[in-house]
Amino acid sequence: MSPLGAMQLAVALPAAASLPIAVTGRFPNLREAVTLITALAVLVLVGSEVPGVLAGDRPEITLIEFLPGLALMFRLEPLGMIFALVASFLWLVTSIYSIGYMRGHHEQNQTRFYVCFAISIASALGVAFAGNMLTLFTAYEVLSISTYPLVTHAGTEEARRAGRVYLGILLGTSIGFQLLAILWTWNITGSLDFREGGLLAGQIDGPAAAVLLALYVFGIGKAAVMPFHRWLPAAMVAPTPVSALLHAVAVVKSGVFAILKVCVYLFGLDFLTSTGASDWLLYFAGATILVGSLVAMRKDNLKARLAYSTISQLSYIVAGALLASSLAATGAAMHIAMHAFGKITLFFCAGAILVAAHKTEISQMDGLGRAMPLTFAAFFIGSLSIIGLPPTGGTWSKFYLAMGALEAGQFWMLIVLMVSSVLNIVYLLPIPIRAFLARPAEDVPDKVKEAPLPCLIAIGVTSLGCLVLFFYPDLLYQLARLVGAGAG
Repeated sequence: MSPLGAMQLAVALPAAASLPIAVTGRFPNLREAVTLITALAVLVLVGSEVPGVLAGDRPEITLIEFLPGLALMFRLEPLGMIFALVASFLWLVTSIYSIGYMRGHHEQNQTRFYVCFAISIASALGVAFAGNMLTLFTAYEVLSISTYPLVTHAGTEEARRAGRVYLGILLGTSIGFQLLAILWTWNITGSLDFREGGLLAGQIDGPAAAVLLALYVFGIGKAAVMPFHRWLPAAMVAPTPVSALLHAVAVVKSGVFAILKVCVYLFGLDFLTSTGASDWLLYFAGATILVGSLVAMRKDNLKARLAYSTISQLSYIVAGALLASSLAATGAAMHIAMHAFGKITLFFCAGAILVAAHKTEISQMDGLGRAMPLTFAAFFIGSLSIIGLPPTGGTWSKFYLAMGALEAGQFWMLIVLMVSSVLNIVYLLPIPIRAFLARPAEDVPDKVKEAPLPCLIAIGVTSLGCLVLFFYPDLLYQLARLVGAGAG
């Protein structure tokens, strides 16, 4: 199959599969088989694109042209390749996990869950393959709307209230800020295409460029830069597989991906460096990194702690984009994948603990590691990756982000990254340590055991991925290095 055909089919398949998934809802085994087969096919299609992208191919196709130069179009480049690989691989793993979780937790409306999940992945791949801001904005909005039923899955008043916050902030920022930035970009350049070296150089001056960049950064609310972050902890009312989708596979990654794409392919790293347009926004990213970590330390609810950890970690990628240095952009691109594997492992473990032991608070997990050693060993590995310690993949992305801060001359950002890593240790490592070494809580029954096998398989795959990405980061580094070089 041609690269263009593979790219289009990778987006079309999950969307098309939503219909047979819905039709087979009365037959859970068949419904989940359709999901797994589709996810595997999408992963194969996306993976087939890798050699061409590394060789310099940039397949491009116009889907619909509204006006000359204004169209929905797909174009695959190294950054999109990274995001597409992460989304497609982790969709397959999350689907396996969901079988054990949704059945083990006796969730209602499981068919609707799988249908919306498929549409969400199609939207995420649309974001990954977007060849211009119009296409990215369209797929971004579809992703917001298609994940709303997942956030409100429980159907309770709390879930509906969280859904209103979720959709209100994401649509409000994208329409109020991002759409304005897109219209402004079109007005001054006559184009919205992503280009190597950027589109805006010579088209706008420094102060105006700083304002335009701010509209993009705050308008891409899925990146959860403070103060537009409240939707993310609110969405924790959703089932754990949805939290994994939000925090690792699609939603938040589409946000930081979009910001990195804007900085590299709309503004251009050289233009941002020469104008200093991104310098003041770095303070928002730095504050989000530290405040998110500090709030996470205070949360006893495990999913809430992981949610604020995600808010902090996302701004590592935002900072990497705003530093506008080659090494920082390389680190930011790598962190999309490294954080995805580490954080999805932690959320998978949180869900496994809920299903097997019915525990949600960290203070209730003392001694639980003796009954669930595989789960808490995986939690330990995922924590190391989020912290950025060997032998896990997060080591490399944080290394390049730190080197990028030095390359950009922003020494204070290097300090922020170091302090944040120490805070990561403080709020993550005590969880597995307490689980293995503390005396078991009185309300932990002797019959507690590991979560269902599909959950354990998924946890094993993602925790192993954290280790593999340390020893074999070459493919990811080669793609990320092209992003840092601005190779579109």
